[in-house]
Amino acid sequence: MGRPRAFDADQAVATAAALFAAHGYEGTSVDDLVTATGIHRGSLYKVFGSKRGLHLTALRDHLDHEIRPTAAAIATVTDPEGALAAAIASYDNGPAAGLLLLAAAERAPHDPEVAALVAEGIAALEDALRPSHGEAAVRSASVVLGTRLRLRARTEPKEH
Repeated sequence: MGRPRAFDADQAVATAAALFAAHGYEGTSVDDLVTATGIHRGSLYKVFGSKRGLHLTALRDHLDHEIRPTAAAIATVTDPEGALAAAIASYDNGPAAGLLLLAAAERAPHDPEVAALVAEGIAALEDALRPSHGEAAVRSASVVLGTRLRLRARTEPKEH
């Protein structure tokens, strides 16, 4: 019988999600993950298989514990301006803020599993905006994601 796990996997995933959100997949090394989580390299590989495996786990966790609950709350707002404001203010703005956006830009074009998870996250936002925006939900979701990306890049839209 093997030794019991000496670390909290949920905490390790949350820590990894924050690192991936801050620095991206490519900008986060296995050494960064080992240092931040306090998990030995061998244990990290044994539990998650690889850096990619940990990234996928973090992205799934982000969908389940941040994106979907946030989307559910947005769906209760029936006023279009209010729903859009709520989405911009809260969507993807938890402890792992930016994880979905970085995964979309950095990994989704090259990794079908990441692309599928990103698509789920975007679909959750579109579905959340459908009660308030009807057919315009897809366009409105694009506005939200674009605004979140601009806020992350610290660029302000110019008024025309």
